[in-house]
Amino acid sequence: MLPPASSLLDVGCGDGTVARLLSAEVPGLSVSGAEYSPRPNCAIPCLAFDGVHLPYQNQSFDGCVLVDVLHHTQHPLATLLDAVRVSRDFILIKDHVAESALDRWILRVMDWIGNRPHGVTLPYAYLSTKQWQELYRGAGLVEVRTERTIPLYPPPFSFVFGRKLHFITLLRKQAETGERG
Repeated sequence: MLPPASSLLDVGCGDGTVARLLSAEVPGLSVSGAEYSPRPNCAIPCLAFDGVHLPYQNQSFDGCVLVDVLHHTQHPLATLLDAVRVSRDFILIKDHVAESALDRWILRVMDWIGNRPHGVTLPYAYLSTKQWQELYRGAGLVEVRTERTIPLYPPPFSFVFGRKLHFITLLRKQAETGERG
């Protein structure tokens, strides 16, 4: 979903592994990162940020990627709006969707196991499909493409931890003259 020869900011980049892997797969991709708690051995250039305000000028990058970030924020719209601000063209989000109490319970367990050891904030703020769409509209974004079948886990784990709990969506900024909401 990422265009070749583009500049990309990985918001909440962690140790930079995902962005580094993306740059190896997408020809000419230039990546930088922003992280709430920067790690000393980050695989990409990374600046600290407060979880909302990115330390970059308006339209500094062609796009931003947020991989499993927004469900960790207290104010997902504020974080997304700042990613839109520093982006010229697109936003790529990989995150979780929760349509039921079972979905939220499974995601909480996964989050706790995967993130608690790293000291990541765990507000367990999982959104439904409808809430994600409202978030996109609030940020002035239009869905271009969404994938809901992402092979992250081998069987039998995929039957519990897959279950369409994950998605990747490519969003484009609306024209400046377009209305939001």
